[in-house]
Amino acid sequence: MEHTQQKQPHVAIVPSPGIGHLIPLVELAKRLVLHHHFFVTFIIPTDGSPMKPQKAVLEHLPDAISSIFLPPVSFDDLPEDTKMETRIALSITRSLPALRDSFKVLAESTRLVALVVDLFGMEAFDVAKEFEICPNRSKLPGCVPVHGSDLGDPFQDRKAEAYKRSLHCVKQYSLADGIMVNSFMDLEPGAFEALKKGGEGKPPVYPIGPLIQSGSNGGVDESDQCLRWLDKQPNRSVLYVSFGSGGTLSQEQLNELALGLEMSGQRFLWVVKSPHEKAANATYFNVHSMKDPFDFLPKGFLERTKEMGLVVPSWAPQIQVLSHGSTGGFLTHCGWNSTLESIVHGVPMIAWPLYAEQRMNAVLLADDLKVALRVKVNDKGLVGHKDIANYARGLIEGEEGKLLGNKMKEHKLVAEKALRKEGSSTKSLAEVAQIWRSHKK
Repeated sequence: MEHTQQKQPHVAIVPSPGIGHLIPLVELAKRLVLHHHFFVTFIIPTDGSPMKPQKAVLEHLPDAISSIFLPPVSFDDLPEDTKMETRIALSITRSLPALRDSFKVLAESTRLVALVVDLFGMEAFDVAKEFEICPNRSKLPGCVPVHGSDLGDPFQDRKAEAYKRSLHCVKQYSLADGIMVNSFMDLEPGAFEALKKGGEGKPPVYPIGPLIQSGSNGGVDESDQCLRWLDKQPNRSVLYVSFGSGGTLSQEQLNELALGLEMSGQRFLWVVKSPHEKAANATYFNVHSMKDPFDFLPKGFLERTKEMGLVVPSWAPQIQVLSHGSTGGFLTHCGWNSTLESIVHGVPMIAWPLYAEQRMNAVLLADDLKVALRVKVNDKGLVGHKDIANYARGLIEGEEGKLLGNKMKEHKLVAEKALRKEGSSTKSLAEVAQIWRSHKK
């Protein structure tokens, strides 16, 4: 194995903190190993938060994929209300010395041909240059024109540190020798055409998606409970409700959602988390709620809805749920991983964005692709229970829901086509692999 690693091309991948950033990069690594016979090493910055979810994703991978967890960095000097984007960017910056040491070992012991980072990882470019490695990065896709209020969170306040950090990352994009995008040509043709016309000196763009998690990394008990319940439900009758690994609601909004689901009369599978009054991403660095989420549900809700719904705490096997024949809709926070997973499995959506770039994704889904209903907030900044009930009924049994479902079926077929042997994304990744393979150490 050691002799083989010295001959075969080896790629280092540095994901920024967050399970949602790691999952598509793991799927990229699998494809590089399976289709192009590369070796891959993940070098993972840590901030001291529990690494159990990340380690679960990295279990049971091919032998050609390995991982290194860097020593945790400290954020003791930061205010408690420091924005998520600032913490993510600083985790990379403060991990650079340890990253350099790990990179040096790889460069000396393997045929290291490339460094892959995500949109927060450009600080690692300088390390790659030291070892004469061409950097590549994986980035969230473009979108249709959006209102200023729908731009990503860091761009809402130009005086904030998160804005400065994000701007610093953006300015370094042109330093990459190529940009890999977790999307596919026929999903966003306008965006990719615009990127191709970026001008001389701009890095080429490679759409290589959809990169989605294959299978489940959760507990067997939770998977069995969800899937057994779904097995008993009629075809396309269940609304799956989940706000991803990081999304949280306030107590008042949690109550409105519960009452709305009950009022809708629709079957539902709800992944519920403990509420948080200050942050919409309170579980970003720790997927599971610290308190029992059931304690925060309206009194009697579980008893009243036990014949029509299943409520599970913190986690559900999302891939299996979305691929199940009983699932007819997805109420989602519009994280990009969840978005692609829903498209791949042909499930129309209710778009309820919470943070980061999710509002931009919601615009893409509702206004461009026409596969989602987008929620609207009232004067109190809440999505009311009556509106939630209408969205649920409209998606699962309404005429508009049927139109969205038919449109989603079209995109599902296009996604399948992109990943075939002669598909656009398969060819695009092969082009990147060939560039790396020709790299001379």
